[in-house]
Amino acid sequence: MTHPKETLNVGLVGSGFIAEFHLKSMLGVRNVRISGVFSRTQAHRQHIVNVATKLGLGPCQSFASLDAMLEDDSIDAVWILSPNYTRLDIMRQIHAAVTENRSKVFAVACEKPLARTISEAREMLRLAEDAKLNHGYLENQVFCTPVLRGKEIIWRRAAANAGRPYLARAAEEHSGPHAAWFWQGDKQGGGVLNDMMCHSVEVARHLLTDPAKPRSSLRIKSVNGTVANLKWTLPKYAQQLSDRYGSDVDYRNRPSEDFARATIALEDDEGKELMIEATTSWAYVGAGLRIQLELLGPEYSMEFNSLATGLKIFMSREIAGAEGEDLVEKQNAEQGLMPVLEDEAGIYGYTDENRHMVECFRKGETPSETFEDGLAVVQMLMGLYYSAEVGRTVSFPADDLEDYVPVVARVGAS
Repeated sequence: MTHPKETLNVGLVGSGFIAEFHLKSMLGVRNVRISGVFSRTQAHRQHIVNVATKLGLGPCQSFASLDAMLEDDSIDAVWILSPNYTRLDIMRQIHAAVTENRSKVFAVACEKPLARTISEAREMLRLAEDAKLNHGYLENQVFCTPVLRGKEIIWRRAAANAGRPYLARAAEEHSGPHAAWFWQGDKQGGGVLNDMMCHSVEVARHLLTDPAKPRSSLRIKSVNGTVANLKWTLPKYAQQLSDRYGSDVDYRNRPSEDFARATIALEDDEGKELMIEATTSWAYVGAGLRIQLELLGPEYSMEFNSLATGLKIFMSREIAGAEGEDLVEKQNAEQGLMPVLEDEAGIYGYTDENRHMVECFRKGETPSETFEDGLAVVQMLMGLYYSAEVGRTVSFPADDLEDYVPVVARVGAS
C-alpha cells in the first residue's frame, strides 16, 4: 500500500444508532468515502446507504456478508460499529481475509469498548497486529471540541506555570440505552460501567497526560469501584423494559447495574500521584445526555457541562410534539426550556475523531488512540468490576483478571 492515499474508502460494520452518528460526523471529514456497509438486516443496511447518499458520502454499497465487503477492492478500512458481543468474531474474519490475501483492507477502527473482557481485548489487538493492520480505538470523548481546546489551554498556559494537573473528574449520565442488547449483561459485557465508564476513564486519563508524552507515561496504581441498581429494577421500570424489549430483557431477575462510581489512582513518570473520579448512570432524567468534565491543578481548573449550552429553546404546554431526539441525544421531553446542541457530532468528538482516524490511515501514521488504549481501558473496567464484587481496592497490575467476567455478564448469574 502506497501512502498517502488520496481518498480513504471506508466500510462500516453495523447499521444502528452509532453508525448514523458516524455518518453525520463524516460531513466534516475530507478525503473519505463511505463505500460500503454490512449488517445482518437488509433494511438497516439500505437505510445507511440512503443516509450516505443523501449526505454525499458515497457511492455506498450494501453487502449481504462481511466477507463480500472485505473482498471488494473498493474497501480500504473498516469501522467496527456493531454490538459488543460481535466484535471479536468480526475481527477474526477481518484477520482471516487479510492474511489469506482475500482482502486489501489495511486499517481497522473499533467503537468503544474494544471488548467485553481483558482476554478478548488482548485478542483484538493481537489479530490487528498479526494482520499488520493500522488500528484505531474510537473513543469520541477524547476528541470532544471542549476537551481538545480545554486541554491545550490548561497545559500550555496553566500547567507550564504552576505545575501539572493532578485530578480529573468525569461523569456521563442519561436515561438508558437505545437497543435491547445494551441491557443484556452477557451480550454487552456488563451494565452502565462497561457501557459508559469506558468514556469517562479514558477522557480523564487523556486530560491528565502531558501532551508531549505518551499515554503510557501514566501508570495505574489501583482502582476502587462501586455499582448499584437505582432505577431500572424498580417494578414499574422493570416492566417498562419488558414491554419495550420483551423477555430478552428481564430486570426483575437478570439486571445490570445502572449506576457506577470509580476512583483510580495513577502515578506519572516522575512519581507524582494523580487521581481520577468518575460516575456514570442510566438513571438520570433531565434534558438528555449529560457529560461533565473537570480538570484541577495547583492554581487552576477547567470544567465542561454538555447541557450548559448557549442555545436554548422554550416550548409551552400548548405545543405538542412527537417523541424524538432532535435537540439533544436521549432527549426526555418535548416541552419547557430545553438546551440544544447545534452540532452533536462535533461537540461529542465524532467529527475530530473520524478526521484524525481517516488522516492517520490515509497517510500510514499511528493514531493517538489505538487498540492498545482500548485494552488499557478494558483493564481498568474489569478492575473496577472486580473491586465492586469483592468490596475492596484492587492494586495494579492485576494479572489474575485476564479472564475475569463481571457478575452481571456471567451466563446463568442471577
